[in-house]
Amino acid sequence: MTKRIGLMFAGQGAQQPGMGQDLHADYSTVQSLFAEADAISGRSISDLCFRSSLEELTACANCQPAIFTVSVACYRALQQEYPFTPVICAGLSLGEYAALHAAGAYDFSSALQLVSSRGRLMDIACRQISGGMAAVLGVEQPLVDDLCRRHGLEVANYNCPGQVIISGACEALNDAVAELADAGQKAICLQVAGAFHSSLMSSAVEAFSAELDKYPLSKPKALVAQNFTGTIVDEIPELKKNLLYQISGSVRWEACFQQLKAHCDVLIEMGPGTVLSGLAKRMDRSFPVLSVNSSETLAKTADALKAL
Repeated sequence: MTKRIGLMFAGQGAQQPGMGQDLHADYSTVQSLFAEADAISGRSISDLCFRSSLEELTACANCQPAIFTVSVACYRALQQEYPFTPVICAGLSLGEYAALHAAGAYDFSSALQLVSSRGRLMDIACRQISGGMAAVLGVEQPLVDDLCRRHGLEVANYNCPGQVIISGACEALNDAVAELADAGQKAICLQVAGAFHSSLMSSAVEAFSAELDKYPLSKPKALVAQNFTGTIVDEIPELKKNLLYQISGSVRWEACFQQLKAHCDVLIEMGPGTVLSGLAKRMDRSFPVLSVNSSETLAKTADALKAL
């Protein structure tokens, strides 16, 4: 019996210097993809991915088109080794655009131009106020909600049970993290450029609305679970609305994972890092999860799929 394959795509924060370089060396489809990305962008996405420092890659305007391109490169390279049609797709924040591309809703050019605009507008919002994010681990949700209320912060990501990300102004965030530490609780400040998925991104939401209207969006050919609602969405107006509100709204990744798991037999994480694979294992260690982020992991994943 053919296994139903689901895909999940990496989000911002997964960037790594040199990402995608070995796939580019080994796969003609990836070479063509990067050449296309460079031409569409009017800048070298290849150099950005292969030769930039981590500091350069951390800026939204750089990491968003870079991670998107590498994520699609992973998908295209795997298709070269093991052709398949995904039954369901989802992505963490930025990764939602790669998911929509893999589902046939956006062509590569449209999605790349959208994430480039999204990154640029989010960078502008980041410069308007000093913001940040922190992972809060093992703290009950009512206590996190109370902490956010008292410090003027917001829950940015519901990643999995026992792990949420909070977001807001740096001073308030530092105070909240210190309070948690004093109480013996664990919180880790993240290396990000701003307070993503919070109301501090509101200016980017307003500006991005016009960008979304520039590019055609088709009805997905595969199921798509969206971050903003944590549900499967297939109507074009709602898909676009959720993409817009996602910028300043909470990412409901735990709910997205449950949707993925319910509709497929095996999940594959596409793009740099293994953050989503790690979250999946925390939520259900028994569910088969593979990853593609290099030529080595691609070969392992292709072999595993052939053995199913």
